[in-house]
Formats: sequence, structure tokens, C-alpha cells
Amino acid sequence: MQLASLPSRPALNIILVEDDDADAKALHRAFEKAKIANPVIRFADGVEALAFLRGEMNQVPPPHFVVLSDIKMPRKNGIELLREIRADPLLHNILFLVLTTSDDERDISEAYANNVAGYIRKSKAGDMFADLMATLDSYWRIVEIPEIHTGKVADGSSQDPAH
Repeated sequence: MQLASLPSRPALNIILVEDDDADAKALHRAFEKAKIANPVIRFADGVEALAFLRGEMNQVPPPHFVVLSDIKMPRKNGIELLREIRADPLLHNILFLVLTTSDDERDISEAYANNVAGYIRKSKAGDMFADLMATLDSYWRIVEIPEIHTGKVADGSSQDPAH
């Protein structure tokens, strides 16, 4: 039996919230190895990521994206970012995955209490990290992800990415 090809969808952007340059480079290498060409927008902490997602920067947030966030970061950690996203009526539906070194049971419980889509420990992925990224790529190609539109952009420009 042959499966029909999936209808064309807009590219799913990956919002990467990661303060460690080496981990961010490793993630990019894993994407390349898994042949994932999705656009990646990186922020070093939750403060920057939240400002971007709320349209408070000079860049329009894309309507289709998933957040991959570390937990242990300066200024605003991943759990604090997740809590603020879930409390925001414009952002609360964001697909949010934790990708972290933390094996602290409190972090895991707090993440799932805030409806995280998955909690992935970097050390568990190990050599299978590229396979894990390929699995995520398949997942977000199949599931329906809600469009997220913020209410403003800092410079007042149009929110339509074509402008």
C-alpha cells in the first residue's frame, strides 16, 4: 500500500532557546544529519524569546513554529518561559518541547504541569540525537499546529511576513 503524499504546508520554524553555544551547534549538526532544513531562530534566554514571541522586537514572529527550550539559562529559565507562555492568551497554544540536561524531577513535573509537549534529556538522546531530531521532524509534519499571531510588532510594521 502506498501512502499519499502530504499536502504542502508552510515551513515550520524552530524557535531554539539555548544559552550554550556548543549545545546549539550540536543541535544544528543533528538537524543537518537528519536532513531537517526548517528555519531555526535562536535566543540565548527566556527574556529574549518571550519578547520575540510577543512581537516586541523588530522581527515578526512566524505564524507556524515550535519552541525547543533548555531549562537552565540566565535571566529567565525554560520553566519560567513556559509558565509565561501558558499564561499569555495569545501564546498559550504554542507547541513547547524541553531539551535539557536537567534530570531534576521537579523540573520534569513542572514542565508537564504546564502542558509541555515533551521533555527530552540531552544525555539520554546521546548518539541517537539525530534520530530523535528526525522523529521530531516526522511528528511536526503530521500533527496540526495552531497558527500563533501576536498583537504587535515593536516598530509598528505589518505582521504579514510578506511585507
